[in-house]
Amino acid sequence: MNKYLEETPLLDFHNKKIEELVQTKKWMELEELDRIKEIYNYIRDDILFGYNVDDKIKASKVLKDGFGQCNTKGILFMALLRSCNIPCRIHGFTIDKKLQEGAMTGFVYKKAPKNILHSWVEVYYDNNWFELEGFILDKPYLTHLQNKFIEVNGTFMGYGVAVKDFKNPVIDFNKNNTYIQSEGINQDFGIYDNPDLLFNSYKQELSRFKRFLFRHYGRHKMNKNVKKVRSH
Repeated sequence: MNKYLEETPLLDFHNKKIEELVQTKKWMELEELDRIKEIYNYIRDDILFGYNVDDKIKASKVLKDGFGQCNTKGILFMALLRSCNIPCRIHGFTIDKKLQEGAMTGFVYKKAPKNILHSWVEVYYDNNWFELEGFILDKPYLTHLQNKFIEVNGTFMGYGVAVKDFKNPVIDFNKNNTYIQSEGINQDFGIYDNPDLLFNSYKQELSRFKRFLFRHYGRHKMNKNVKKVRSH
């Protein structure tokens, strides 16, 4: 299990701000299951859904941003878990860009690659690995999205969601798998010990020019779209 507890360049959990957070939250004083639940809920709801400058950024940067998506929230989630002696690993995929429609709009959506790099975190507890993906969207965002599409029963894809039961997605952890984008998965890259290995092997299918556009224009437009949903 030691390899699932190691610090890496991306999982920089000895960063001062991360150490201060762990101490302030008193997570190490909790029983192991409650520790996982508290960290999970913090990542889901305190770190808002949004788009960072890149997938491959340090946990401390995600914490400083205060927002993230599947890959970046996952990096911070893993750093906090490992800092609290909870073994974890990462599972890589791609998702169909249809899942992002609504968060991505217009020119940004048109120019986005069809397959978008995606990941979830797997946590080891009570001799089981649990697949945790339901932390990606903060509850206020998801609630407002459900209200926006109140007529939808069953399957929904768009705005960062891909689930079979839109009204009741499984996003709370209590010794169970959680999912919020899994119905959009179209490629499986397998399990990696840490995000450094995954993101050294795979990256978004973007040209240098498109990557520049995403960093300086696309993601800001997407974050505006997300904030609009959250505030209405």
